[in-house]
Amino acid sequence: MALSPREASKKRAQRVRIRLRAVATGRPRLSVFRSSKNIYAQVIDDERGVTLAAASTLEADKSKGGDKDAAAKVGALIAQRAIEKGVKDVVFDRGSYLFHGRVKALADAAREAGLNF
Repeated sequence: MALSPREASKKRAQRVRIRLRAVATGRPRLSVFRSSKNIYAQVIDDERGVTLAAASTLEADKSKGGDKDAAAKVGALIAQRAIEKGVKDVVFDRGSYLFHGRVKALADAAREAGLNF
């Protein structure tokens, strides 16, 4: 029986996170959530269960929330906040989203701003 799009998305996110746990070796994870209007990013320490840094288009760019430029601003902002907390190495958690468009723009901007993944 075929999976619904929602079930397929959940299964892909679960597969990605299981793989991240194997590769992480104690590094925090940079988690991305993308809605139709905004994009959100968090640096999460899974061992302690705390969020170290967070950023979104709601605070980075109030005029535009759903385009690649706004996602790039969020990527630079999350990298700046993570580096202030002393985190330079992270694991990129794209969840169920493909590495394309806004997710890729956020990741590229975070790398340029100094995060390693």
